[in-house]
Amino acid sequence: MSQRARAAHRRPTRSPRALIRKVHGYNQPFSGPGPYGAHCLEEEGHFLLRAAFTPEEVRALREEVEEVYRTVPPDWRKASPTREHAEQFRYELFNRSPLVQRAICRREILELVEPLLGDDCHVISCTSWRNPAGMEYAPRGQEWHVDGGPYIARPPEHAWPDHIPYPIFVITTHIYLQDVALEDGPTAILPGSHRSGRLPPSERMWDVDLTYDGQRGDIHLANAGDVTLFVSDTWHRRMPTTPTCKGRFFVQSAYGRREVAQRLIPTERMGMVSAAARARAQSERELEVLGLHPQVFYDG
Repeated sequence: MSQRARAAHRRPTRSPRALIRKVHGYNQPFSGPGPYGAHCLEEEGHFLLRAAFTPEEVRALREEVEEVYRTVPPDWRKASPTREHAEQFRYELFNRSPLVQRAICRREILELVEPLLGDDCHVISCTSWRNPAGMEYAPRGQEWHVDGGPYIARPPEHAWPDHIPYPIFVITTHIYLQDVALEDGPTAILPGSHRSGRLPPSERMWDVDLTYDGQRGDIHLANAGDVTLFVSDTWHRRMPTTPTCKGRFFVQSAYGRREVAQRLIPTERMGMVSAAARARAQSERELEVLGLHPQVFYDG
């Protein structure tokens, strides 16, 4: 991939297709006008919302999140191999920051995710990321991956039909608390890859020149106050860092359909399973059936 900055999103090439609306609690197609960003998310799998928060709002939000880092010890979850790695994250952030709670309810964000997830969608995870400066921690960035899914898995010869809107189950957002330049290892997203039904090829997981359907990744070069939105089963990665990397600092929240369970706190710590029912389970699979799942991405 060229090291020049690519556009954060392209104008959709197809006519707008049906979005969804909740009618009496059920998903129904909606063919009326929808926000431009929602159509970009449906077709391209991502969108960069510019200047969603003012500098004053970002400053206050950053100060409050930094206070969480000072007062709340790292929650060393299974996704973090070391305590040093765990120190970068703080979970269930809307429980710990009133301003984060207000930010994830921002209409500028909700008006883009609600037409795709439904008017009753909710946040299933809410985590702050504070990646350190320099390139020692992540010299190659992060490999190409998906956060969840693919939700409709299928082989490459079965392309998704263009005339049917692609169902979206989870959309992730990054509310940037500081600028992200190319040297900082910004997020890159392969347009349209959420519609592939596949994972990125494992043999090319670190290849910055990976393409999907003939397109290279779009790099989200962001200013503090911008918001990245992407469909959870897009192919995306962190780009490589450089010695002048300033680190990254953002609040990452995943919005899911009402049918998708919240996972801010691991089910082993908070769930609907009584101690007696848990003791009766005789295998890991029986625990899963009760809702006690091993931790994966959205659990931390």
